[in-house]
Amino acid sequence: MAAANYLQSEDQFLCSICLDVFTDPVSTPCGHNFCKKCITDHWNISDRCQCPLCKEAFTTRPDLRVNTFISEMVAQFRQSAQQKASSSSSEQQVSKPGEVPCDVCTGTKLKALKSCLVCLVSYCETHLEPHLTMSGLKRHQLIDPVENLEGRMCTKHDKPLELFCKTDQTCVCMLCTVLDHKKHDVVPLTEGYEGKKVELGKTEAEIQQMIQKRRLKIQEIKHLVDLSEEDADREIAEGVQVFTSLKESVERGLNELINTIKEKQKTTEKQAEAFIKELEQEISELMKRSTEVEQVLRSEDHLHLLQSVQSLNIQQPPPTKDWTEVSVRPSSYEGTVVKAVVQMEETLVKQMKKRLAESELKRVQQYAVDVTFDPDTAHPNLILSDDGKQVNLGKVEKNLPNNRKRFSNHSCVLGKQSFSSGRFYFEVQVKGKTEWDLGVARESINRKHITLSPEDGYWTILLKKRNKYEANDVPLVRLSLNSRPQKVGVFVDYEEGLVSFYDVDAAALIYSFTGCSFTEKLFPYFFTGDNYGRKNAAPLIITPVRVN
Repeated sequence: MAAANYLQSEDQFLCSICLDVFTDPVSTPCGHNFCKKCITDHWNISDRCQCPLCKEAFTTRPDLRVNTFISEMVAQFRQSAQQKASSSSSEQQVSKPGEVPCDVCTGTKLKALKSCLVCLVSYCETHLEPHLTMSGLKRHQLIDPVENLEGRMCTKHDKPLELFCKTDQTCVCMLCTVLDHKKHDVVPLTEGYEGKKVELGKTEAEIQQMIQKRRLKIQEIKHLVDLSEEDADREIAEGVQVFTSLKESVERGLNELINTIKEKQKTTEKQAEAFIKELEQEISELMKRSTEVEQVLRSEDHLHLLQSVQSLNIQQPPPTKDWTEVSVRPSSYEGTVVKAVVQMEETLVKQMKKRLAESELKRVQQYAVDVTFDPDTAHPNLILSDDGKQVNLGKVEKNLPNNRKRFSNHSCVLGKQSFSSGRFYFEVQVKGKTEWDLGVARESINRKHITLSPEDGYWTILLKKRNKYEANDVPLVRLSLNSRPQKVGVFVDYEEGLVSFYDVDAAALIYSFTGCSFTEKLFPYFFTGDNYGRKNAAPLIITPVRVN
């Protein structure tokens, strides 16, 4: 049963040196088997006597004898291989398109099993057998079947391409090294293969890195598309809300217009009904008098007629109203529609501006960043909270090193965080203060002598005494605000050159610096103002951004 298993595996009978079926197999003391000639030649050219497989060294060269058991097994294997080749030749596969055919077969070409680099011929299983059994052929180098074996021969010298010219980066034969590539750097194919494999490995690593970068870029683009889709959905939702509100306002305006016209019409109808009722009452009285007059007129008694006229005073008509100038004037609707439309337009404009301002504020709030005060820049009079979120003006100036970063003449402080690209937004509570100054400043500002203007690196708005708001632009801009901001939002788009300020509670834009040119780091800038007898003692507070 064991012999049968051995016969099933060709690898069991291959010498690890010549890679061919054993010839005169011998066993080393470490238990490995080789062809006697292969191991003898190996030790003859080697400095050390050791096993080629496990590298076990021997102090004296072993006296090797042919292993008769393995030799018999090899003989059985070869006999079995011959029988198998003869019995299975009819079962071999016919070469299909794309497969390498046997070069020896005549008529129907069978599928090649191996190609010989010495013979430059591809063999099917049957025609390959001599290379497995004949001692003269078994040392030929066999490889998996390939086409165009002629391509492995030097076209100039008709010799195998066994070497690689590193100078010309081409495969050459032995004669090429003596003639055309005499002084070139020529190495064996194996060495050229290993070197080129290392280069290709590096190239493959670079390609994989490029692929990874592009996959990351795809993820980034997809993420941006997702963000864009979210923004689009949000804008659509806000648009639907705005236009629904506008539609409701138009419908309310239309209903108010219809109701106004109907009320005027009802007033006219009530007036007409009152006149008609009064006229009908007078008609009733007149008809009654007419009946009395007709009865007297029918009398043939002279005395009775004269007495009736005198007693009833029939000749005098009942008291009535002079209707000559009385008229029902139709209600005037002139200008009603125009006035309603104008009022509706004013309402819609206000609502639209409010909605747009709210939408704009929500948009910039998406770029909220965490900002804290930088104690290294704070004026010595300033008191900062432990979390770096609050600052107010103290009474005593602290003894601090007057470094180049610190403000020394004004109660100012910068944010610890800097920004040199993209968009960012933060909010500051100014509630209870009568003076303050907020915005951003570039890194190179003069912190000892301050001039607030964009030319000097400051983009700020401020509140002065007596509730005067200003933007420190050139020229100075006076700001007219509908209400006093309790919380101010600051938004910067670095690439766009934009600095905007918002009244957060009112969701209203206060002022924007546009067309700015930023080339340095930008820092959040804060000025607490003077206390003025504790009237301005409230702190400036950097608050968390809450999107409504």
